[in-house]
Formats: sequence, C-alpha cells, structure tokens
Amino acid sequence: MFTLDDLDHVALSVRDLARSIQWYTTVLGMERRYQEAWGDVPAMMLLHQTGLALFPAQRAVPSDEPQPVIAVRHVAFRASRANFEQAQRELQAQGITFEFQDHVISHSIYFQDPDGHQLEITTYEV
Repeated sequence: MFTLDDLDHVALSVRDLARSIQWYTTVLGMERRYQEAWGDVPAMMLLHQTGLALFPAQRAVPSDEPQPVIAVRHVAFRASRANFEQAQRELQAQGITFEFQDHVISHSIYFQDPDGHQLEITTYEV
C-alpha cells in the first residue's frame, strides 16, 4: 500500500487567464510559480504547498448524447480561526459576497471566483 502526502493541485478552466491570475493573487494571496519552466499555460498558483493550475477554457465538443456533468464542486482552503475571521473582513471590504455555513465540526464560508468556481475557506477551530 502506498501513502500520499498532500493534495498537490486542482486544475481549473478559466475564461480570462490574466484576470484569474490577478484575482487569485490579490484576493487569496496566491503566488504564481513555474512560469519559467512551463510558459504561460498552465498558470500555476500556489499558497504554501497547495496549488491551482489555471488553464484557458476551451469550447466544448458538441455531442448528440446527453451525458451527466462531472465537475469540481468547490475548492477548499483551510485556515486558522483568526485567519478565517480576517478572510471574511477582507472579502467584505473587496465587495465579494460569501455564505457562512456551520458544519458542526468546522465553519466555512463559500464564495466564487470571477469564472464562478466555488471556493471555500474552512476552519476547524469552532
């Protein structure tokens, strides 16, 4: 049996790569890395060891058969209680609306990036 260390990254399709790079840098404090090795695509955005690989969205291939949609439901980031509270203040200051949810063992806020990807910040310090 093998053991995994951590989640490395989640790949997201975005409508405007430059806009998304700026948003993830400004709003979540992520840093773009590996551009010298990979060029413009993907835009690898990291926060410590957690990464988002941003790719330009492509048109879907038309199909005659309807298929169930398989998609990423949300991407969650963990924070301390103090940073969870600070995130709420900063999102409000930037005009980004979010929804608070009490999950009994954790508290979370949910909001969207410019492309409508749902993001979560969660704390287990309840």
